[in-house]
Amino acid sequence: MSKIVALVYLSLDGVMENPAWTGPYFDEEHGAYQRERLFASDALLLGRETYEGFVKAWPGMTDEDGFADRMNSMPKHVVSTTLETTEWNATLAKGGDDLAQEVAALKERYERDVLVYGSGALIRSLVAEGLVDELKLWIHPVVVGEGKRLFPEGTGMSQWTPAGTRTFSSGALILDYRPSGA
Repeated sequence: MSKIVALVYLSLDGVMENPAWTGPYFDEEHGAYQRERLFASDALLLGRETYEGFVKAWPGMTDEDGFADRMNSMPKHVVSTTLETTEWNATLAKGGDDLAQEVAALKERYERDVLVYGSGALIRSLVAEGLVDELKLWIHPVVVGEGKRLFPEGTGMSQWTPAGTRTFSSGALILDYRPSGA
């Protein structure tokens, strides 16, 4: 059975929207970590907005280490109440009241991680339903000042247990959490 692992780029002030501000921190060390996470996963679970951004960018990409091939070939599951069709090896998951059942089915279907990139609204829904097994917050040493936050004001409380950290030479770090009691 797989785990749902959410990997989120965040600024020091908690912004996750339009993470172009991560660019100056991305180097070989960051690339190796991204490759490690992607190759440890059997599928992607994406929200509509992240999916639409990825499907515009990834299908034409290539690289020497196989990251683009892996990203393009692996199964993707897109949670959306508005999309009618998908492409890029993606299957539509309607979400809503059936989200917990659909995620449970994904966890049974795959052996290794199901990786969630970005997808703030989806992650908030998954957290609220207790469906995230691991939350990896990739904190970048920058204050963005404005933009969507992973957990905006009014988000219900949930408790998490630290499960590890990783520090990069760029000053970015990953805080790894699991739901308390898990």
